[in-house]
Amino acid sequence: MRILIVNTSEQTGGAAVAARRLLQALNNNGVKAKMLVRDKETDQLSVVRLPDSFLDKWNFLWERWCLFWHLHFSCRHLFELDMANAGRDITTLREFREADVIHLNWINQGMLSLKGIRKILESGKPVVWTMHDIWPATAICHLTLGCENFKSRCANCKYLPGNGSRNDLSARVWRRKQKTLEGRNITFVACSRWLEGEAKSSALLRGQWITSIPNPIDSHVFHARDKQEARKELGLPVDKRLILFVSQRVTNVNKGMDYLVEACGKFISEHPAMAANTALVVLGGHAEEISPRFSLPVFALGYINDVRQIVSVYSAVDVFVLPSLSENLPNTIMEAMACGVPCVGFGVGGIPEEIDHLANGYVARYKDSDDLARGLRWVLAEADRTALGKAAVAKVVACYSQNAVAMRYIDIYNKVLSATNSEK
Repeated sequence: MRILIVNTSEQTGGAAVAARRLLQALNNNGVKAKMLVRDKETDQLSVVRLPDSFLDKWNFLWERWCLFWHLHFSCRHLFELDMANAGRDITTLREFREADVIHLNWINQGMLSLKGIRKILESGKPVVWTMHDIWPATAICHLTLGCENFKSRCANCKYLPGNGSRNDLSARVWRRKQKTLEGRNITFVACSRWLEGEAKSSALLRGQWITSIPNPIDSHVFHARDKQEARKELGLPVDKRLILFVSQRVTNVNKGMDYLVEACGKFISEHPAMAANTALVVLGGHAEEISPRFSLPVFALGYINDVRQIVSVYSAVDVFVLPSLSENLPNTIMEAMACGVPCVGFGVGGIPEEIDHLANGYVARYKDSDDLARGLRWVLAEADRTALGKAAVAKVVACYSQNAVAMRYIDIYNKVLSATNSEK
């Protein structure tokens, strides 16, 4: 069985990380898998870059320009939307022709256009599409943030100036997506049960087969190291309780930094004795920009992409917090849990599927900084952190191991291949 995993990037972003991990898991389980990307960043032989072309940069810039125009020349939502009006044709590539199943992942920002997706569907090859966010089920947005238009028909988009109109960009792209998917059988795989439910409610995907499989993680790579050694290696204090926050861009409003600032302030004001022995560790781009907002000492580590160092960061801390306002199934929570770190997050998206409340972490009420502070206090000062850490590791091994996830995908590949062959 030959699988072609298609993703815009090889390593940048949560979807890329998940796709790479699935690639490894499949190859470790006897499947001949390759990954096709636009942005290749390593010398991994099983990852293939699109043939060099000036079109890559042009497709990206043209789509961004079109969105910029529709946003009335505002950058506010420029990277929260995709209209898929430009992209490459991958059906002519040898890797595509040799593949038995085409496995789409996150293919936005000029990687594939709707026209290119239609060509893939018209090739007759079975297509599996892993949803790392809601975009395949909406017109243009990756995060609905409470909007339910996609359950009937996208229009009057709140991302667009003046909340759009009945025939705005979202309505036009919705019609193009409908035409692209009409009469085509695609197997959609959401990374969380929450996203599966959202996708099943989309009028755009009505009649499609939709299921959910979590992202895999290699527990041989992500596992606890000696805490004191990790702290010394990273230059972190050995005598403080450390709270960790991780994001590719920590200033991303959706990651809930404002709520974390409030929670830490409440945490310290209500328990001033803990101020002297508690600190915050921030991993991600622009980390130094948010340090002055906290009443705790902040150790800004910046952006790190070396996996061994990332494991050291997780191993060094006492609790991981992710107050995101919208999430699918965050890799960061899974990584922290694999390293034996209890997690705290809002009860949104797939986060409650990962964190078992009061068993391996704390699920705080949505957008409730008081409860977020309560969760941090509970993990750091009240609960048995050793027991929480062991429960976190056990959850990862049982639900997110590479072998378990690979077997579920292989079962899907076999089903879609069988269905395709029976139609011929």
